[in-house]
Order: sequence, then structure tokens, then C-alpha cells
Amino acid sequence: MTTLPEDLTKATAGTGSRRSGGVEVRAEKGRGAPRRGRRGGGERKMVPDATFTSYYGRPVVKASPWAADIPAYLFLGGVAGGSSVLAAGAELTGRNSLRRVGRLGALVGISVSFAALVHDLGRPMRFVNMLRVAKHTSPMSVGTWILTGYGPLAGLAGAAEIVKFVPNLPPAVTKLAAVAGRPAGWGAALLGPAVASYTAVLLADTATPSWHEAYRELPFVFVGSAAAASGGLGLLGSSLADSGPARRLAFGGAAVELVAEQLMESSMGLTAEPLHQGTAGRLMRASKILTVAGALAAAAGYRSRALSAAGGAALLLGSVCTRFGVFHAGQQSAKDPKYTVVPQRERLKAAGRQEADR
Repeated sequence: MTTLPEDLTKATAGTGSRRSGGVEVRAEKGRGAPRRGRRGGGERKMVPDATFTSYYGRPVVKASPWAADIPAYLFLGGVAGGSSVLAAGAELTGRNSLRRVGRLGALVGISVSFAALVHDLGRPMRFVNMLRVAKHTSPMSVGTWILTGYGPLAGLAGAAEIVKFVPNLPPAVTKLAAVAGRPAGWGAALLGPAVASYTAVLLADTATPSWHEAYRELPFVFVGSAAAASGGLGLLGSSLADSGPARRLAFGGAAVELVAEQLMESSMGLTAEPLHQGTAGRLMRASKILTVAGALAAAAGYRSRALSAAGGAALLLGSVCTRFGVFHAGQQSAKDPKYTVVPQRERLKAAGRQEADR
């Protein structure tokens, strides 16, 4: 019978201990010597960090097919909605020149906005087809019906101002326009805030990263921008004596827009990067400069018609830059897969930590 060597017979079962050259080497079960390649108890990384590419270089999210028609539609709709609110207030306080500017601004704004929307759709019948459905969970459907209700009211109120300057009209037409203009103006004012804000919900409801991640603050940015722009239009077109409400609306709207933009960029995380890069970054920087300058000029110009008009023009241009800047940032974020992948991973990690804490 073969006898095992002494070193092997003295191995301790379950501990992995053995003798080697007269010295006992002990390695407890499950707790062996450190693996080769460890530093400070951590595993050496064998796989490089992932790069955010996609299949054949294609984006994870497809960018929207929208062109410049859509940001123009966003801006003009906001100006129209804010101008209707301003015109209704001006009528109640007897500021005729401000009422006239507000109603005409709403008429022109919603008309050109609707034309831009139809041009993007390709055919007017596509807008009509959207009226076949009323779905309260769809921002597009809700927005379609808001526009359908608001447009005729703003048009009738604006027409009531236009007929005053058309000679040789039948007295019945002039009287009818005057009677219908007041309730139409009030109805447009009630729908005006919805016209100014629903487009933000429409953008945030998409999968485009920089739009979707801004869903909390984007409606406030758009409403503030619309208020600043419509107030700026009122400063441009009304008399100095009637411009008080427009001045206050412009300054307040600019303040809301700037604060909401700052909060939005802070909450968006990584997806706020496109707001500071390329075309979108230049537009957003211009927007802030113009909005601040316009608000200060509006506040200081209560005795100067020229300064008030300059402030109003700056606020209008700032609002244009805001809408186009947000639009371009969203388009850029859709083209880079990291703006889709990284926020998803962060949400998964946060959900895992919450589950572990329970």
C-alpha cells in the first residue's frame, strides 16, 4: 500500500491549509489570497469604458422632422396669447391704444402662426383631420382644439379694430363688429394662456432628450417668454400714457423666463448641455442678454417713448431666440446617443437604490 507524503497528510480539511517547505500556508475557504491584478481590494478593469455609439452610428432617438416653421409657430402663438390677455385688461381700464395693439397683435400672431403650422404639415386638410379626434391625454389633440377655439375669437376681436379704419362701410357692419369685438376679446383672453403654454407640453411629451427632461419648467419658460414678448409689443405700439400694463407684463414675464430657465437647466442634468453648445448655445446666450436689456429698458423707459420702444423690440427678439434656441437644443440632443443612454442609466440606478433602501 502506498503511503502519502507527510505534507499532504497534514492538510486541514475545509481550510485549504497545506505545508510547503515546512511552513504552513493557510487559505481559508472562500477567502483565498488576493487575486492577481487587485489594487486596494478592487478588481482591475478588464473592459474599457463604454463609448456612446449606436448601431451603425445611428442615433438612439430619431430627431423630429420639423424645420424653422415650428419654432416660428411657437413664438408667434405665444405672442398672440399674451397679447389677447393684455388687450382685455386694456379694454377694462380704458387704454384704447394698448387694446388696439393687443388685438391686432393677437390677430396677426395667430394667423401667421397657423400658416407656419399648416406649411409644416404640408396640406391644410391634415390640420382638419386632427379635429376628427378629441383626446385629452394627447397634447397635440388638445392643442389643436385650443387653436380652433382661440383663432376665430382673436380674429373677430382684431376685425373689430380694423373696421374702424375702413371707410364707407355700412353702419350695420361697424355696429356688429363693435358689439361682437368685446366678448370675442374676452374669450380670446381666457384661452390666451393655454395658447402660450401648450406648445411647451407638446415638446416635452416627445422622446427628444433635451425637451423631455425639461418638462417641469419648460411651460413656465414659454409663458414667461410669451408675456415678455407681448408686453414688448405693447410698448412698441401703444402710447406712453397707456403703456403701464404692458411695461409691468414685460418686466414680470422677463423675470419669470430668466428664473425658470435657470431652474430648468439645473434640473435637466446632462441633457442641458445642448443649450450651451453650437447654434442653440448662441441663441440662448443672445436670448438672456436681450431679455435682461429689454426688461431694464422697459422699466426705465416710463418717461421715454424711444427707450420703451427699444426695450420692447429687445424683448421680442429675446423671445424669438428662446424658442429657436430650445428647438435647436432638442434637435441636437436627439442626434447624440449619450443624451438618451446616460439619463436612462441614472434613473435605473436611482430606482435600484430606492428599492434597496426599502
